[in-house]
Amino acid sequence: MECRPIEITIQSAKDLKDVNLLSKMDVYAVASIKGDPKSSKQQKHKTPVDKDCGPNPRWNHRVSFTVDEPSLHQNRLTIKFEIFSDRSLGDREIGEVNVPVKELFDAAAGAAGEKSTTYAVRTPNGKSKGTLTFAYKFGEKFSAPAASPKAVKQDPNQPMMAYPPNLGVGAGGSSAPPPPPQHGAYPGHPQGGYPYPYPAQPGYPPQPAYGGYPPQPGYGGYPGYPPQPAYGGYGAPMAQRPHKSGGGSGGKMALGVGAGLLGGLLVGDMISDVGDMAAYDAGYGAGFDDGFDF
Repeated sequence: MECRPIEITIQSAKDLKDVNLLSKMDVYAVASIKGDPKSSKQQKHKTPVDKDCGPNPRWNHRVSFTVDEPSLHQNRLTIKFEIFSDRSLGDREIGEVNVPVKELFDAAAGAAGEKSTTYAVRTPNGKSKGTLTFAYKFGEKFSAPAASPKAVKQDPNQPMMAYPPNLGVGAGGSSAPPPPPQHGAYPGHPQGGYPYPYPAQPGYPPQPAYGGYPPQPGYGGYPGYPPQPAYGGYGAPMAQRPHKSGGGSGGKMALGVGAGLLGGLLVGDMISDVGDMAAYDAGYGAGFDDGFDF
């Protein structure tokens, strides 16, 4: 990769637009290279701030850039100068200058030392206001090693991803991927349950593995009901419990009351019969015998 250095001395500006209303401007400039596709990062340099300079700042600040030689000759590179007013409530742009690098290279061909030039400054609304003066000098081209891709840095706090060994290698050296596991099942258990039994607890018998319990005889484990399909599955509809009439207890109560009334009537009749027999024995029977003679 062929490159070429360029040194630029940002000298001064003149008759810039005054963007301050009450005080003199404090002005600085920022220079950068645009259009270099092989640059790993944007090359940018800033001048010191010229205090109380108003519209005519002076810097005489030297900066250096390295540009791609093929891109330079293809006229793909541009030097951009941005001029700002330094303010406590936020910097404000005064204007900018864009210069093709190939234009500077062609103008400096055969010149010894630095070459000075002046370009017009464009305000943010596109109008020309003021000028910028700078000097530049190109160095000899050189070959630089190509930038290698950045290696991905492993986060030490992130766990490493492990993969199981490839199984099922045939005689010919080919391997087939293992069959996919059944939905909702854990490998190594025919019922799809968790393959490890629960730890034994003191005083309790050992428990089978999760998912290894046999099917229950009825709904919810209660006897007398047929097995029910899984919720949301297919098969016979859920068996309903036999319906019991809500008036069963009331009917039993009415039957008991009726039996009590009937028993009371029978007992009353028996008591009345006993009373009649006692009265007959006391007097009625004697009078009857006196009136008739058998």
